[in-house]
Amino acid sequence: MVTTPHRPRLREKLFFLISGVIISIPFTLLVENLSGYFLSIRLSEFYATMLSVAILAPLIEEFAKAYPLFYRHGETEKSIFTLGFLVGLGFGLAEFLLYIFVYAAPILIRLPAIFFHATNTSITAYGIAKRRTVWFYLVAAFLHFMNNFSAQFGLFWFIGGVAAIAASYFLSWRLYRRTSELSINN
Repeated sequence: MVTTPHRPRLREKLFFLISGVIISIPFTLLVENLSGYFLSIRLSEFYATMLSVAILAPLIEEFAKAYPLFYRHGETEKSIFTLGFLVGLGFGLAEFLLYIFVYAAPILIRLPAIFFHATNTSITAYGIAKRRTVWFYLVAAFLHFMNNFSAQFGLFWFIGGVAAIAASYFLSWRLYRRTSELSINN
């Protein structure tokens, strides 16, 4: 029996874009706030912030963004990659608005993060497509760690953070070029 691979239509793509906002953002905020609270009880402010922002946030956010992708069946490598990009893009847009309107962050500094989240989630999606989820999840989390860690040291972000963002953009593009129209269930 030959089945044709599933190719998501516009409505489904919009669903995944929105799921980055309505699923991934609340999950991330809940877990990061709880972990930050418990860390602040046991550690000094510097270490609690460093552990929470630089180490836990990348692990939590990369999982939360990839979560909607774990239950996809019949997708092609290219379609799961695209859906991952869209989930990350939804997350990045919501986080951008949160940082701009709640934390009054500079717009130009936050703009690259929109696509950073999209490319990082597509890296994890590539791992899902290739059945190497953990490895590619850890690559995405490491790039996220490098960005967040660099940001904790102010202007150092222009070295470490920009490098992490550029690496994420480049790696996502390279991995996209390696995707095919083969079903990920084969």
